[in-house]
Amino acid sequence: MFPTIASLLATVLYCLSAFLISRQLGDPAQPRWKPLAPAVLAILVHAVVLNHIIYGPEGLNLGLFVVLSLICWLISIQILLSCIYHRVESLGIAIFPVSGLAGLISSLGLSEHLIATGSEVIQGHIMVSVIAYSLIMLGACQAALLAYQDHSIRSHHPGGFIRFLPPLHEMETLLFQILSFGFIALSASLITGFFFLEDIFAQHLVHKTVLSIVGWFILGTLLFGRFQFGWRGKTAIRWTLSSFGFLMLAFFGSKLVLEFIL
Repeated sequence: MFPTIASLLATVLYCLSAFLISRQLGDPAQPRWKPLAPAVLAILVHAVVLNHIIYGPEGLNLGLFVVLSLICWLISIQILLSCIYHRVESLGIAIFPVSGLAGLISSLGLSEHLIATGSEVIQGHIMVSVIAYSLIMLGACQAALLAYQDHSIRSHHPGGFIRFLPPLHEMETLLFQILSFGFIALSASLITGFFFLEDIFAQHLVHKTVLSIVGWFILGTLLFGRFQFGWRGKTAIRWTLSSFGFLMLAFFGSKLVLEFIL
């Protein structure tokens, strides 16, 4: 009962923050921290719920909806941190309510996938993997927003909340900062998986492993092209979304098949 009530409170706070952000887009002179304050409280409540749901005497509960909730929570934190240096609050209009909904669904106990391990190394590998996926998911959201901003400017219709976003070059800089950290975390996840998992190419892991490596290769190629050849714009957006597609298929596709189909 406690996780559901707390998740409902977090959802209300997330949605309130998204509503206040949308209202403030028309009045940028207002203090930026006011609409973000409910999101900070929501993230704290969300953290308590995740701790209650994930950690148990039998092991880690990393069911599909629980992991989705954890990733949304991490993305919400990353948005708040990005807001310190960039005016990207508009991302919260879409992400914050999704985080609240994901947390609420995870509290209902619709899916459970217990990992009975006392190994701190394995737990560390799992958490690094989740952080990597959340960073790359945020990068995909940023790429989609960048594509919309670029299209609006090129079609001479830069209206709506586009007017309150940073310039394109700042948006691209933020995108590649997020992707760089995501690539580092994904590399650490793959390395620890190869060294510490008993058989990373076992039947139930092979698809996830191969798709993750493909996504890692695409992301690495994009970052190399960026720093070596100055790739940007539509090229960066396409490669980002391609990498995101493979990684999400690897992570959520595998969990969906294992928990609900097999």
